[in-house]
Amino acid sequence: MKPVTTDMLRAHLMAASLTAMGTEVLALLALLVLPVSQQVFSSTEFQALALALIVSGVMVMRQFAQAAFNLAIRGQYATSAGRPVLIEVDCPRRWFVVLHLRFTGKPFVLAGH
Repeated sequence: MKPVTTDMLRAHLMAASLTAMGTEVLALLALLVLPVSQQVFSSTEFQALALALIVSGVMVMRQFAQAAFNLAIRGQYATSAGRPVLIEVDCPRRWFVVLHLRFTGKPFVLAGH
């Protein structure tokens, strides 16, 4: 498998893991606050809901990362004219910009001052 593909898969798995963790926190809060039995969490409906939440979370994270990249380009914190993409160290949304580039498999370099 190519390193670029591995990096893209890693980014998607990281986003899915973060979303799954958020889903688990919501389930735990539901257990503590609402009168919900534990059997609900082993049902097929809950598992389908959890999967849908994870997939939606990854899609939302991709959208946020795309928006951050576009803002970084407009604000001149990132330059996509060359290859690889050059990202300034003081970019306010650097984490999301890097995430977008990892999602899309584009090479990048963090520029120093």
